[in-house]
Amino acid sequence: MAADLVVLLHILYIAFATFGAALAIRWPRVTFVHLPAALWGALVEFFQLRCPLTDLEWSLRGLSADETFVERYLIPILYPPGLTAGDQLVIGTVFVTINLVLYGVVWRRRGRRFRA
Repeated sequence: MAADLVVLLHILYIAFATFGAALAIRWPRVTFVHLPAALWGALVEFFQLRCPLTDLEWSLRGLSADETFVERYLIPILYPPGLTAGDQLVIGTVFVTINLVLYGVVWRRRGRRFRA
């Protein structure tokens, strides 16, 4: 069960790192938390680094013999079978593009507030 909770936390982290800039449109201070999270996400994808959440999840997963819903359906989303370094470069590029677009929106909206 602890491993499943780590997987869910990992998915939430990935969602925040990918789309958290959208929260900065409403709450600009989110940027101070989001930018380091997004930077780590980009580094993990571009340099094939191991995430500490992955290591924790794998060590906890080794303690259980039962397959859970999370293990069966969510783990393949986090760790797709056959994922290559080239795939990770594509994922990293999409990830960075999403963040640049969202921060472009944030920057334009903040600029409007300051000009008004």
